[in-house]
Amino acid sequence: MEQKTIQSIIRVEQLNSGYQNSHILFDVDFEARENKITIVVGPNGSGKSTLLKSIFGLCTVYSGEISYHGKKITGLAPHEVARRKVAYLPQVDNVFSNLTVMENLKMASYTLDSKTVTQRMPEIFETFPVLRKYEKSKAETLSGGERQMLGMGMALIRRPNVMLFDEPTASLSPKLAGEVLSKIKQMRDDFGITVILVEQNVKRALSMGDFVYLFANGKGVFKGKPDELLKNPELGKLYLGIS
Repeated sequence: MEQKTIQSIIRVEQLNSGYQNSHILFDVDFEARENKITIVVGPNGSGKSTLLKSIFGLCTVYSGEISYHGKKITGLAPHEVARRKVAYLPQVDNVFSNLTVMENLKMASYTLDSKTVTQRMPEIFETFPVLRKYEKSKAETLSGGERQMLGMGMALIRRPNVMLFDEPTASLSPKLAGEVLSKIKQMRDDFGITVILVEQNVKRALSMGDFVYLFANGKGVFKGKPDELLKNPELGKLYLGIS
């Protein structure tokens, strides 16, 4: 039991949260282990995105506790959570459309000293080669997949310990979706980032995940290894439309 506690970088216990008077999550328990990819799946409206927003300080927490490295972060403002090296990438509006790719990256690194930015910028372009091609182009000219990669680059330049992804492949073609998910896995492998990924592309996400949580009606109904969920035809068919 003690080993489990050591491994958990994010822990959520008996969380009840939502938006003002709209109660979304009910007594949710969740954990993300260090350097692992934890997938969160479930039907629309099941509370997946609310979990991420609760961790990042964007929701009202009625009760329960959220901790990071064993220290309580429940109720902290988003900028305070970000200061603890937790990054959150929403599904949309995660880049500045009227700024160039380079300006977006510089905007994201405004809290870093110039030497650190100079050292890290080449790594961003190495991880996301497509961004170099559009370095001087405005973000609004990029495709959906390219914008997602820019958003990931903006988060990566700050070297977070944890990245929260809210449906990064939504509205993307299967090819682009695969590329985005591959980049997420690469960031975990290359930079040791702990990933919490909310994703509708269930089978592809499960193939890259270490752990999975299934949400339904604001509650966790399954947690375990991805292959265990895939082998459970009742849950897959009932909540995810897979068999």
